[in-house]
This record gives sequence, C-alpha cells and structure tokens, in this order.
Amino acid sequence: MKKALAIWIFFSFFFVCKTFSQSDDGLMPKIIEKDGRHALLVDGKPFFMLGGQAHNSSAWPAMMPSVWTAIQKMHANTLEVPIYWEQVEPIAGQFDFSLIDTLLIQAREHKIRLVLLWFATWKNGSSHYMPEWMKREPNKFPNQSGLNGKLSDSPSPNFNATLEADKKAFAAVMKFLKKADTMHTVIMMQVENEPGSWGSVRDYSASAQKLFEGPVPAELLKPDLLKSLNHEPAKSGSWQKIFGEDADEYFQAWSVARFIDQVAASGKAEYGLPMYINVALRDPLTHPKATNYESGGATDNVIPLWKVAAPHIDLLAPDIYLPGTEVVLKVLELYHRVDNPLFVPEIAFIPENLKYLYSVLGFGGIGYSPFGIDDNGHAKSEEETTEKFSSIGAEYQIAGTMMSELAAWSFEDKIRAIVEKDDHAEQALDLGSWKAEVTFGTADRNVIKPNTNSIGRAMFVKLSPDQFLITATNCHITFSPSGANEKKAWQYLKVEEGYYENGTFHLLRIRNGDETDWGGPRFDNKPVLVRIALILR
Repeated sequence: MKKALAIWIFFSFFFVCKTFSQSDDGLMPKIIEKDGRHALLVDGKPFFMLGGQAHNSSAWPAMMPSVWTAIQKMHANTLEVPIYWEQVEPIAGQFDFSLIDTLLIQAREHKIRLVLLWFATWKNGSSHYMPEWMKREPNKFPNQSGLNGKLSDSPSPNFNATLEADKKAFAAVMKFLKKADTMHTVIMMQVENEPGSWGSVRDYSASAQKLFEGPVPAELLKPDLLKSLNHEPAKSGSWQKIFGEDADEYFQAWSVARFIDQVAASGKAEYGLPMYINVALRDPLTHPKATNYESGGATDNVIPLWKVAAPHIDLLAPDIYLPGTEVVLKVLELYHRVDNPLFVPEIAFIPENLKYLYSVLGFGGIGYSPFGIDDNGHAKSEEETTEKFSSIGAEYQIAGTMMSELAAWSFEDKIRAIVEKDDHAEQALDLGSWKAEVTFGTADRNVIKPNTNSIGRAMFVKLSPDQFLITATNCHITFSPSGANEKKAWQYLKVEEGYYENGTFHLLRIRNGDETDWGGPRFDNKPVLVRIALILR
C-alpha cells in the first residue's frame, strides 16, 4: 500500500505542477522518466498503447472501414495510421488537411487514440511519398548518388531544398493538429518512416563528399560517445580519420538524423507532441555490413550517434520482422535504454509474435503494435483471419481492462515476463522470495503436451512479496521458495481467477483441486487472469 501511495503521489504531484504551469497543455500527451523507466501519459494517466498499424495505403476514407473493423476485433486502444505528404501538399504551399480531419473524427467516434505516421522524405528508404511537384524537379530535390555516380532510389539527406520543404509541410501539419485536436486524440507522431538508404551506404554526391571530407562535428568527438561507438578518443579529424571503416555509415547516419531532427524541431515549435522514428533493423547478433540493411537509420550500432544528432526525437523504435526469439529479445534489450523508451510500432502480425507484448511490458515499454491489421483490399482466408484476431483480441481484451494499471506497474518495474524460445526449453524466473518455473505446452493433469510453435508466454506482476497477478498462455507454472527459504514447504494461500474493471480486481472463481494440483496452475490457448497468494508452511 505504501508503494501504491507513493506512485499515486508521484503522478498527482506531476500533473498538478504541470496543470498550474501550463493550464492549456497540462494534459498533453508526454513521456516521463524515473530511475531509467518510462511512462507515456495520456490525459494525465499512464497509458500503454495496445496498438495496430494499418497498411501503407489504407488511410483513405474508402479504405478505413476495414481498418476500424480490425481495431474493434483486436480490442485495441490505439491506431497507427499514415498521413501522406503528397496528399497534404498536392500543390507547393497549398495544404489540404481533410484526410487528417477525417481520421480525427472517425477515431473519436470509435474512442480510439491515434499515432500519425508522417510519410514524407523517407518511406522505407525511398522518397515515393513526396508530392508530384517535387518529383518533377529531381535536380532540386535529388536522390542520393552511389559510389559509381548512379542515382539510388533513396533521397539525399544533404540538400537544403528538400529539408526546407519537409520542415514547412510538417510544421503546417502540427499547427493544424494543435488547433483541430484539443481533445488529444493524437498521442504521438512518427517523423518519416524507416529512414535510410538502400543500394548505397551513403550519398556520394559532390556536396555530400565535401562534407564527408570535412571535419567530424564536435558533438561526436566527446570521449564517452566515441567509446560507445567503439572508437578511440580524438580531438579533430575527418570522418575517415576518426571512424575508419565505419566512416561511410556513420556519416550517413549523422546526415539522416540531423535532417530529421530539424523536421521534428519545426513541428514541435508548433505543437509539442512526443515524436519518434521507426527503424529498419539489422541483425543484432550477426552484425552484417551496412550494404545488407538500410544504412543511415538508427540501427543498434548507431543509436548513441542518433541520440546526439536528433535531440528533438523522443525515441527510436524498432520495427521487428527479424525471425527468432533470441534475435527479437536482443532487439528489445538494445532499444530499452535509460535515454530511450521502448516502443514496438511494427511487428509481423503472426500469432508467434504476440508473446512479445509481455516482453515489452516486462522491459518497461510504452506500446506494442502489429503491422498490416486491415485486409488492404484483399480479404485473407477466414481461417487465417480468425486465428490472428482471436489470439490478439483475447490478449488485448484482458490487458485493456487494466491498461492504466499495467502502464504504472511497468513504470515501477513490477512486471516480469517469460516467452517460449525456439528450443521450447523450460525456463525459470526469479520473483524475489519465490521462483517460478515455466514449462511450455498444454497440460492434462501431469502430462504436458508440447507446443508446435513457440507461442507460450507468461507475465507476472509482483503485487507484494508473496502475491502475484499472472496472465499466461500455453504453459504450466510451478512455484517454489527461493533464497533463505529454499526447499521449505509451501502452499497456495489462494488462487483467484478474475478480471479488472475500473482499477479493481473482480473474482470469477477460486481455483483449487484439479485447477491447481499437479504442480501448479495451467494455462491453455486462451489467456486468463489469476491472482496468486503463496505462503510457507
């Protein structure tokens, strides 16, 4: 109770202070940090994004019905949806915000929050969403040159005309949102989309080459930063001299990050919503060369550089399409930093990936969202659609009833998660005075039938040293005392199955007998919520 009171006092004090200091914007969405943990505040309360992202070309009025249908099936609370530079500024200097207006109106009708994705200079490394009037002037708004002088499909980050046009358009969007969205339906902005370049590690145009041969900016020469980038301290020098074989990629990352930071700054000057960029990843375990991934984006090896180059970007968010549990958990670890709130804005929409919702909460993240939730004009098979939506809908429905509590528990580091790895091996979790052993599969008394795919998962919320709130799927959990009490006899004091409503746990039944014998509670393919109290005998 004392810790719960402390949490309440912290949030209450924060909001009271902000309300009096800026009465109009006191409930603006914002990200706070305490002891290296982060929380997203919406309407003055902790908020966890149970999200879904629409397909790239679905943010048009005729396509939106299937998007809202998907959001409802998922029981999501947040929709990530693109807005397009080519639609917002079809004629240079003339802006059309009708699409944004439509999204605001429909989101409010469905009681859903929005994260708007600014598809502008970069979309997956290309410039395809630039307005036609820019595409017709390739010399003024050029793509970058490869080492052989051949133009790539990626925009150059080194030309001021492109930067100024993007800054102007994004500032106009944010100015419109400040006036049109006093209800704070939009809670975050994504600036560009997976920025970087394909086909060439960096821009080799004459103007870019001149910058590359010049001195490395002083901001990058701080000893701690150079150490974090695995390079020796230096007081001055060219990119090649300071960074050696990493020079091309680091120069590209600096160029892209500085460009995007200026776009974000222009928008924040109008309306200060939290802003992030999403990242096309490199494999964090094999560390391939930059020719094998989108160079210049905020991949794990250049996160420290991006943090210095783009201070107006609140967080760097990984788009997860890489396969393998070890790889995904490593990505989450790398993007969960004291200076970087963890948010997964895109992950492949397959049942095997739903387990990472628990991992994100366990890492203290602020949101999770599968990509491509709508049918995109091409209906999927009924079997495939049913499986995906029933799985995520069941998880989101449970999480949604206690969303604010989950966000606060995550912020206070009370959540631990275990997800089934590719080898399906049993795992153990240290819960302080207790240890939980998790075996994956479905159980019939003392017989465990292994899962075909690695879909098992369990999330533990530590309510007190001897009481835990648990939701899990396709696994079997056994407790035992740990530490000084290891090997002592114990038993369940009470195992309650229930649900949350308005911040309160409501009992459905007390589990006992066959529901708790045979080693511990079993969780099949539909998640349930249980509150467990343990006691030494």
